[in-house]
Amino acid sequence: MRISLKYLLLVAPAALMIAVLFLYPLGFSLIAAFTHDAQGFTLDHFRKVYSLYSSDILFTLIIVLISVALLALISITLSAVITLSPCRPIVRTLAFLYRLPLFIPFIVAAQMMRTFLAKNGLMNNALVSADLLTPLETVSWLGWKGIIITFVWKQLAFATLLICGAMAALEQSQILAARNLGASRPRILFDIILPQVLPAIGVALVLSTVTMMSVLSVPMMIGTGTPTMITVDMAFRVNSYGDYAVANALGVVSLLICGSLSWFYLRHSLRQKGGES
Repeated sequence: MRISLKYLLLVAPAALMIAVLFLYPLGFSLIAAFTHDAQGFTLDHFRKVYSLYSSDILFTLIIVLISVALLALISITLSAVITLSPCRPIVRTLAFLYRLPLFIPFIVAAQMMRTFLAKNGLMNNALVSADLLTPLETVSWLGWKGIIITFVWKQLAFATLLICGAMAALEQSQILAARNLGASRPRILFDIILPQVLPAIGVALVLSTVTMMSVLSVPMMIGTGTPTMITVDMAFRVNSYGDYAVANALGVVSLLICGSLSWFYLRHSLRQKGGES
């Protein structure tokens, strides 16, 4: 009994913090999304979300899926080069460069990309100085393309760190044995390394998806009008109309999108573990 009481006292502060700072706001937001002061339970807030912001929801989903696909491709490629490349200077250079975005806040990344991708930004000025473009040929990369570039650039360090760490933790004897048998690096990557690091890839992509769905500064600073992302709509409903109910309904939609992607990953992961056992 005393041991159980000690464990309870150890867990109680953390459980209280989770309940107060996470469960209570989440429950309050869910209730507010499905209720109305006069009517009680209602779906009117979701009808308004569908009529006003259905295109923004689709835009958000497309932006996140494209960003996640590009993030997976680039982070796996970087991790493979760092793990399998025999050229140590290249490995050290890549290992230094890919970590840089890890310590930059999203709002700073958004301002950097806004300066870099604008029509008169650093990228176009460099191309004009190199005589690759004329000033009249330059175009702005702000908008949906800029949002995707910023998301991928910012999350690349996080995803690569997880995937590269998982690859480095593998038994090197497997890779050495495959090399001794004449396997090429692409075959080692696809047949030996990737099947073993799929859980780490899934975690990196799911967490990156949740992060992209929750960022406000990037679509607000780099987006150009409509359609826009859900986070901007939520901020607009609160700041312009004080309409917390519709903002909470948009939050529920965002939660369902993230929950669906997480459920798909967890289901695939459990199936894989069940097959292995």
